[in-house]
Amino acid sequence: MRISPKPVQSFRNDFTYSNSKEAISRFPFPFVEDEYRYSVNIEPHAMPGPDGSVFEKFLDIDEHYLSEMAERAIVLKENPARCLSMEHMDLACWDMIERVMSALSEDYPEHFSLTKQGDNWHWHNKLLDIQDDFVFGDSSTLPMSPLEYIGRQVQGDFAILDQRDADLFMDAGIVTCPADWSLAFDAGMSFSEWHGPVPMAREEGIFERALKYLTAIQVGRPVRRLNWTLTINARMDTSPETYPSWGNERASVTPENVAEKVHLRVEVQVLDRMPRSNALMFSIRTYLISLEDLVTNPQWAKRMHRAMKTLPAPLVEYKGLTRFHPMVVEYLSQFDPMN
Repeated sequence: MRISPKPVQSFRNDFTYSNSKEAISRFPFPFVEDEYRYSVNIEPHAMPGPDGSVFEKFLDIDEHYLSEMAERAIVLKENPARCLSMEHMDLACWDMIERVMSALSEDYPEHFSLTKQGDNWHWHNKLLDIQDDFVFGDSSTLPMSPLEYIGRQVQGDFAILDQRDADLFMDAGIVTCPADWSLAFDAGMSFSEWHGPVPMAREEGIFERALKYLTAIQVGRPVRRLNWTLTINARMDTSPETYPSWGNERASVTPENVAEKVHLRVEVQVLDRMPRSNALMFSIRTYLISLEDLVTNPQWAKRMHRAMKTLPAPLVEYKGLTRFHPMVVEYLSQFDPMN
């Protein structure tokens, strides 16, 4: 692990979350052009990625590991339905256990270990002090459902997509830090149905092309894309279920606090074909950085200003930025010499 986990910090109430200089330097900045354009932006998630980057390993474990696992536990205690799986997805959930445990134990052997003797497995998570013996494929040998068991031990949200009739269906998942969407609402929906609210993309044929590409993903050839939005405060859980807790924060942004309050929220989304079930494991790994930290990189500050300035009005509204978008553009303008 390039960056050792920090003690637990909070993503709610007093918001003690912060990024070290190392975490800032490896942040997955999403804008590749000065002018914002909507695109699928899918690329191979080939291993190993660039040394020290968030793409180096299949699953990125960083300094916020303990904090994110603590936040996940809080959310699941408040609402256990944030983890759900339809009956026919049991094999896919075991696929996920094998994929995640294998990746973590191989990439971070100082923190995770997996021992197999046939179907008898032993798992040791040293960071969370978890040790369990279980029989692979037998859910009764785990202390909780397979999906929840492994989901409580890895950063990022996970949806497991069943593939049938040349389409993808969101039939299982553990989602505790979503960017304004609900697993309970989307469960069972097809690819086009859960993307229905996204403006512009349907008209440009992006979803049709993306679905054709995703249903052709092969085992051992995962792909990734970046998605982004802006979040007020370092809040991970911006779900519709908890909107009363965070919705009014959008009105709290002022020209004086915009740099501290507004955070660029980037999701590294990876889709990986599961060998037994043929399902797709869809991981959504979220990174947060305040504008105050982001502008310490002059190139990022300049490019983000230009991307925000050219952001189409329908996307400003869809992403919920209307109240504070002008303040973000104005703040970033001071870092753009061509403004």
